[in-house]
Amino acid sequence: LHSMRSAKLVRNYIQCATNEDINNWSDDRIWAELQKRMELEGDFRLNKGKIIEKSVTPMRAFIVEPMQYGNLYLAGDSAHIVPPTGAKGLNLAVKDVRILADAIVEKYQKGKDIKLQSYSANCLGHVWRAQYFSWWMTSLLHRFDEYDSYQRKLQLSQLRYITESRHAAASLAENYVGMY
Repeated sequence: LHSMRSAKLVRNYIQCATNEDINNWSDDRIWAELQKRMELEGDFRLNKGKIIEKSVTPMRAFIVEPMQYGNLYLAGDSAHIVPPTGAKGLNLAVKDVRILADAIVEKYQKGKDIKLQSYSANCLGHVWRAQYFSWWMTSLLHRFDEYDSYQRKLQLSQLRYITESRHAAASLAENYVGMY
């Protein structure tokens, strides 16, 4: 995954075994691996910079249901974790907080707690949709040791479909930006 954080800061993820020792990944090894994995054709060269953080990140996912208990309301990573493949973590957190903020405003400005009582139910639809999308992107874009040639060819078939069908591409875009 290559994710621009600003004009000068990029976050990159390289798939590796979850039991990898980060000390075995020198900056030179990371740059060589990124170059190899990102090069499509020709004389493509990455713009190298200072690596400021390295870690092995497990591809994990979970959802707490319900996202509230009494007067305790969970939002963002305290309520759900998605793998970075779908780039949904921050967007989910912001959406949760927006729903919760609207509910708190309703409670203290209008004296009604209907939105607070339904906070979890109001969030779980978008949370599960984003969780599915992240799972789908992970299963589409990552290699898994247990996959045989048949499963790898299914992945390639799906990738071709997304790049060749404007409807499939539109569905991917709609899910990616959260317009579902």
